[in-house]
Amino acid sequence: MFLALALAAVLGVSLLANFTQLLNGFTFRPSSSGPAQRFLEEVTVEYHRSPNKILIIDLVGIILSDPWDRSGHGLVDYVEGQLDRAGKDGDVRAVILKIDSPGGEVLAADDISRAITEFQQKHRKPVIASMGSLAASGGYYVAAPCRWIVANELTITGSIGVIMHSYNYRGLMNKVGVRPEVFKSGKFKDMLSGDKAEEDILPEERKMLQDLIDETFIRFKQVVREGREAAREKNQSQGRALAGNWEEYADGRILSGKHAYAQGFVDELGSFDTAFERARKVAGIPSANLIRYQRPFDLGNLFRLFGETESRTVKVDLGVELPKLQVGRLYFLSPSMTFQ
Repeated sequence: MFLALALAAVLGVSLLANFTQLLNGFTFRPSSSGPAQRFLEEVTVEYHRSPNKILIIDLVGIILSDPWDRSGHGLVDYVEGQLDRAGKDGDVRAVILKIDSPGGEVLAADDISRAITEFQQKHRKPVIASMGSLAASGGYYVAAPCRWIVANELTITGSIGVIMHSYNYRGLMNKVGVRPEVFKSGKFKDMLSGDKAEEDILPEERKMLQDLIDETFIRFKQVVREGREAAREKNQSQGRALAGNWEEYADGRILSGKHAYAQGFVDELGSFDTAFERARKVAGIPSANLIRYQRPFDLGNLFRLFGETESRTVKVDLGVELPKLQVGRLYFLSPSMTFQ
């Protein structure tokens, strides 16, 4: 009884202290309302008795543009919000982008890449990429514009390329006696439709899709080339330059951190501590506290968990978390890495 009363008292105090936050939690905040940084709070990860700060931004999992919750904010907003806040804080002298990702949507990865480039140009603060066990395809795409890239020897990276995925189930439909009836305004309106027979897929359709892939792939290589050249110019002799034949390795193959270092895709081999020391050196400061920006505890989000029903979906536990890939979207993604 005493424990129950104590817990009730703590809950009551917490409810009163977070009353305003609770109301905000139930309020819909569209992403167009501005950066998500005003919904973040600063947390010290390591305190080194320094007036300087180095911000850690975690980029984990598949890079998607979908919003996380009813606030309307997704990963891109989250990263942009943190960079915006770090730029306005004079005590933040550098940023470490901690990557553990197989890649993801082309547009989401490109938005984050552009945000990193603009942040470094506008605020003159370096972004150091720290690759974890996996930083492939779009995971490398967002690292390419960083001032310095650190990878472990065993990091899986590379996988530079673009993929568009679809299924064709017309053969199965024929077996069960189902035939689609399609009415369309133009001959290409049903491109990528899964119920098209092989002979109905026009050569022009295949060419248009391949041209789209090739155009996006050119953009990927451009980001790698410009990012590494800009870093090389600022790092001078300390950083690594791209190998003369680096484009031969931009064919979708995965690379170890050691191999990526040899080709100039990364600047240094090491751990997160290596990235921290490098960020301090590049920023020209003797010491710094490590910080994160995170979303504060929101009772509204807690109550929404109970309010959301799972009756609309059926989950099958296969021991892996399947990526939410959508037909017709372009991805900077290493498919073999998404089921780890």
